Amino acid sequence: MLTVDHRFALSNPALVSAPSKKLCAALRAPCGIETAGARLPTGRERPIRFWWHVTPTVVMESTSVYWIPIFELLDARGFTVFLVNARDAKHVPGRKTDVSDAQWLQRLHSFGLLRASFRPKGQIAELRAYVRQRERLLEYAASHIQHMQKALMEMNLQLHHVVVDITGTTGLRIIRAILAGERDPEALACLRHYSCHSSAETIAKALTGSYRAEHLFALEQALALYDAYHEKASACDARIEAVLKELSLHRGHGYGPAPRVSRRRNRTDQANALAFDVREALFALLGKDITTIDGLGPYVSLKLIAECGDDLSSWPSAKHFTSWLGLAPSNKISGGKMLSSRTRRSGGRAAALLRLAAVTVGRTDTALGAFYRRLSARVGKAKAVTATARKIAVLFYNAVRYGMDYVDPGASSYETRYRTRVVNNLHRRARAFGFVLQPLEPKVVAAVS
Repeated sequence: MLTVDHRFALSNPALVSAPSKKLCAALRAPCGIETAGARLPTGRERPIRFWWHVTPTVVMESTSVYWIPIFELLDARGFTVFLVNARDAKHVPGRKTDVSDAQWLQRLHSFGLLRASFRPKGQIAELRAYVRQRERLLEYAASHIQHMQKALMEMNLQLHHVVVDITGTTGLRIIRAILAGERDPEALACLRHYSCHSSAETIAKALTGSYRAEHLFALEQALALYDAYHEKASACDARIEAVLKELSLHRGHGYGPAPRVSRRRNRTDQANALAFDVREALFALLGKDITTIDGLGPYVSLKLIAECGDDLSSWPSAKHFTSWLGLAPSNKISGGKMLSSRTRRSGGRAAALLRLAAVTVGRTDTALGAFYRRLSARVGKAKAVTATARKIAVLFYNAVRYGMDYVDPGASSYETRYRTRVVNNLHRRARAFGFVLQPLEPKVVAAVS
């Protein structure tokens, strides 16, 4: 039987409800550190009574999702709750038990050695839950795309070879027609969208197969599940739109409509796009169009706002923000010697989004794209992705917190500034050694008569 443990460190306890089977708490008393533990029976409400003194402060160790119900309950009752990373408090001296863990957390917190993890509050936390649920539903739907493709392959229908995406307009038209009883390849090929690259003749040749009942049944169920998950994702879209409107009304900014942008930046035909104008909703909330930052489309911007919030004052500067993301070097210095400067590993969703944006922007003719390509050729793609993601994170922080407007200078402008900087450095080093650099005169090639 699985036993779930929660470790608390309380300076001032109160009445809480524990959703786990075992709870252990430690608090400071005049005679020393007291510990209290209880194994709770199943039931709706399982109160544990603590001693109340002045102002309650609770420290919780984040373990899986077991801390969430107690955290929300304590936070709703007015406790100051510190959610700490288990990595920062894992070195418990001596034998490891629930009691020793609780006492160790209490001692560290009494000395001010524990940092509270960032957790959005209020409607931002609600927005984050809806966005994450939508992402989870889309992941489930993606697995059924593979099931549809497998069923088509078993019927020798090579649809995935003639269309880019079987869940696109052409692919879904053909699949739904097959399930409706159409078997003629020519008739199925006529369902192609006008923008499909493959011709009707090519598609017809790929749709000659054997329509066995068991394979059609598997295809029908996979399509039904794919549609069901997308229907649930549409319900998430409605919740996300409602929360963004409530946030905009609560902030009371009234910025008006967002400025128009080029068609390249305002694509509405993207796969898995939300059912409303995300760019307009974010502009009404922030007052700035953060999608002008290269690599940040409307959906990525929405997910960043859901993960980090619309108020970035929790981080005093952009350096603190990039350090929290795990995109800044983690310098380890001992005895005046640099031992390591590698970035620490991070499983945060915001950092993963920024790295994905960095890979995307590396293929564009922009200043950030030129920076990525130059760094990639010098130190490798992995470090180039991290460095470019950090630049995008700084731009995002300045835009959201200070309202900075970003204007891309272009790849040619970046290359010119980079060349000027390198040439100036060469001149300075030459002067340090007593030399003067002179530009080469262009060679004049004599005309041959």
